[in-house]
Amino acid sequence: MNILLIEDEVNVSTFIKKGLEEESYHVDVAFDGYTGKKLALQEAYDLILLDIILPHINGLEVCRMLREEKIEIPILMLTALGSTDNIVTGLKTGADDYLIKPFKFKELLARIDALIRRNQNRIINPAFNFAGLELNDFTKEVRRNGQLIKLTAREFSLLHYFISNLGIVKSRTQILESVWGNSYDNNSNVVDVYVNYLRNKIDKDYSPKFIHTVTGMGYIFKEGGNEN
Repeated sequence: MNILLIEDEVNVSTFIKKGLEEESYHVDVAFDGYTGKKLALQEAYDLILLDIILPHINGLEVCRMLREEKIEIPILMLTALGSTDNIVTGLKTGADDYLIKPFKFKELLARIDALIRRNQNRIINPAFNFAGLELNDFTKEVRRNGQLIKLTAREFSLLHYFISNLGIVKSRTQILESVWGNSYDNNSNVVDVYVNYLRNKIDKDYSPKFIHTVTGMGYIFKEGGNEN
């Protein structure tokens, strides 16, 4: 399981990282909100541990921005701000749980286990296999013909969307709204850019091609035909 820890206090982050790695978790650490947000968008994590008081961008803003980007990774806020209003604000921003500092490590482990288990239970079909393309929503791994393909979080979300709409033509606007939310306007070319990224990773060196352009309409994910 991969965890992103966004915490600017070195002693705290070192303690948490060491403890979690002893429990067989892989932990990446970011010491400011900007770096944490960037990692959350680039990599596939199972959980984010997020402090509120951070340099550059505070934890509440990081949480809000990730939810606007349609990042649905469970977020557990770790903070000394423990009033009822603080907790309510954090949950309304998009956090899944809230743990007040100082806390016992075994409670942190219990919260992490509960959030990951709850997230996995929401996934009806965690594993997908289509013509040699495998996607696993538990491990966030993608393989084609058995070869592991490394995707960013956004590329994984886009592939997941295509797979969920197998054989259905989707317009750029539909893709934008479903994968990016309100982060971009309809005039943005971000969909075409990321479709190209995805094609280079899952289609370029393989046959048959899966992602096809439907001229004037959008894209369709299916087996066979020309890429266009």
